[in-house]
Amino acid sequence: MLRTLRGRFIISHVLPLFVVVPLMGLALIYVLETRVVLPNLIDELTGEAVLLADLARAQPAIWSDPGQARGFVTRVAPHLDDRVMLLSPDGRLLASSDPSDRSRIGTPIAPPGLASATGGRLSVRTIHSRRPDVEIVDVLEPVERAGGGLAGFIRVTLSAETVIDEFFKRRNLIAGTLAGGILVGSAIGWVLAVNLGRPLQQVTTSVEELAGGERWTPLPEPPLEEMGALVRAFNGLVVRLRKMEDARRQLLANLVHELGRPLGALRSAIQALQRGAGERPDLRQELLSGIDDEIGRMGRLVEDLAQVHDRILGSLELERRDVNIPEWLRHAVTPWAAAAARKGLRWTVAVPPDLPPAKIDPDRLAQAMGNLVSNAIKFTPEGGAVSVAAGVEDDDLWIRVEDTGPGIPPGEQERIFEPFYRGRGSHRFPPGMGLGLAIARDLVTAHMGTLELEGNQGTRFTIRLPLHPS
Repeated sequence: MLRTLRGRFIISHVLPLFVVVPLMGLALIYVLETRVVLPNLIDELTGEAVLLADLARAQPAIWSDPGQARGFVTRVAPHLDDRVMLLSPDGRLLASSDPSDRSRIGTPIAPPGLASATGGRLSVRTIHSRRPDVEIVDVLEPVERAGGGLAGFIRVTLSAETVIDEFFKRRNLIAGTLAGGILVGSAIGWVLAVNLGRPLQQVTTSVEELAGGERWTPLPEPPLEEMGALVRAFNGLVVRLRKMEDARRQLLANLVHELGRPLGALRSAIQALQRGAGERPDLRQELLSGIDDEIGRMGRLVEDLAQVHDRILGSLELERRDVNIPEWLRHAVTPWAAAAARKGLRWTVAVPPDLPPAKIDPDRLAQAMGNLVSNAIKFTPEGGAVSVAAGVEDDDLWIRVEDTGPGIPPGEQERIFEPFYRGRGSHRFPPGMGLGLAIARDLVTAHMGTLELEGNQGTRFTIRLPLHPS
């Protein structure tokens, strides 16, 4: 049982009940017997003795007439659970409610406390004993004559047997209550342990199924706070693994397409060279140029995948230094002017020469700019325009890439920054891996900046970088 959390929880919940509750019960019984029950009995007997003394004082004949004495005791005895005696001033027994005392009628019995009671004071004596034949409470009340003088004594005694019976009644009640409490506590502990173990077992089973690829659905969240946190963590893991699996499948599909196209072009060029195309200098140069272009595209693909690898591992590092922004930005975007011209696009660069320097990683940020400009040129139809601008606002450097392409629907404007995501308007395998914008935003974020998008009609990407990053 100790090898399971449920068993340990039951033991930890029930064991204190079996130890603490009996000890508390014993302490409670002792307190009740010594501080409550016995004092109450003494007070009750004292009150009875005083009341009987008042009754006896009104019947002086009982002290001289044995018949009257027996009649008095016979009348009051049925109403009392105690033994009642009438004693003469010298301690002789005149009458008793106990039939076993008949043989002692007329003989002195000299009860304890007689000397004190002879002085006119009530005498109460208590003996702690469990022998049934021992009077553990003895009350002796003196009775004075109407004209003065001592008429006799009223003696009320309570045997141990009566007290023990009273104690047993209360002990049985307390014991039954404590036993019921232990049973109820044990049942509650068992129910709590089962309720604790069930969600743990569910999570364990789900983890095993998840490891075997059998389960990809989240678990319902239990009401217990700690278990709820565990289930939420598991559900977050399920969602993350599902996204990673979807990304893996998308990556494989994209890789097949992106690697298949240049490899097919390379093979066609090589086969053409093998069939004699290399003998013509102009055709050979064209084929070699095409091979170089395809290898360049594959190189950029490898770079994008490397960026994704750094993103996943969290190892994206920057080499910051103070950079002249106008000079750097013009150098970074100049290679794209030719691509825009080949597609018939209007190309504009507006960079003020007085922009302050900024502490950036020029290579990394140039890669982000290249991804933005490449997308702008790719999705802008012939005859459109692509512009690059920069400026300073509120101690922030902003760099904007804007095009007159079809724009991006509002519902997709956040998702386009996800790796491998391509908009619904694109065909089945559009060029690229769907990594450019994700990499661009990661690089900008690494510079403690933001990448903003406005794209209902045309698309505008704005990079904002703090000039004085903390």
